[in-house]
Amino acid sequence: MPSGGGVASRTAIQRTVSISTGHTVELPATLCGTMFGATFAAPRRAVAELLPDRLQPTRVTPSNKAAVTLLGAEYRAVSVPGIEPYDELAVIIPASHASGSVASSVSALTHPTDGYVWHMPVTTPHAKAFGIDVWGFPKVVADITHTDSGSVRETTVTIDNERFVTLSVRQPPSVHTRTNGFSYTALEGDVFRVPNRIDADVGGWPLSTDVSVSFGDHPKAAPLRALDLGDRALARAFLDGEVRFFQKHPV
Repeated sequence: MPSGGGVASRTAIQRTVSISTGHTVELPATLCGTMFGATFAAPRRAVAELLPDRLQPTRVTPSNKAAVTLLGAEYRAVSVPGIEPYDELAVIIPASHASGSVASSVSALTHPTDGYVWHMPVTTPHAKAFGIDVWGFPKVVADITHTDSGSVRETTVTIDNERFVTLSVRQPPSVHTRTNGFSYTALEGDVFRVPNRIDADVGGWPLSTDVSVSFGDHPKAAPLRALDLGDRALARAFLDGEVRFFQKHPV
């Protein structure tokens, strides 16, 4: 999942943040849960239009295509007192604020939690405030259902009574992994980098047809539908364990 490389030492310093719901968040915050996801190739120019000015999409194919990752999460525990378990669907664009490289291209396929968080539906108002107030994640409250059939998980997201997306992923083999990663967020015109640290069973499988994605009629789905992601993933992914999110820093 998230790429290697050290998390800056300053991220190890805990910081207390009060959010709009009255909860107190002590950073780093830890979430424990399960994630199923897939990364798809997409036209680089169209993907670039979804990014803030400071970021550029990562090239993931010899034909200069970029990527989009959809990652469904079921969090069963949150380290913040008073914030209950919740579900989530993250739309992530592998990207960088520096020139692309071979390493970043590989990271886009093997660490699908890395990149710019473009949209992030969640199932509770507390989870929405938690993500927006602390990091600037673009969270909205939605209905999210996960349906398991053998090793396949199907996740459907509905926002304001309109279907946003349905994602189906077959679980790949996994091994226990400890590694570091990051997300980008944009808030009031500024871009921030949010380091994370993973301690979990992590799996990935390249060039897979054991996925499917379809977009609904919600307006937020239109730009993703236009990318024509298809039903063949560059990689599918799985995680079960802990993710720790640290203080955001401006890019």
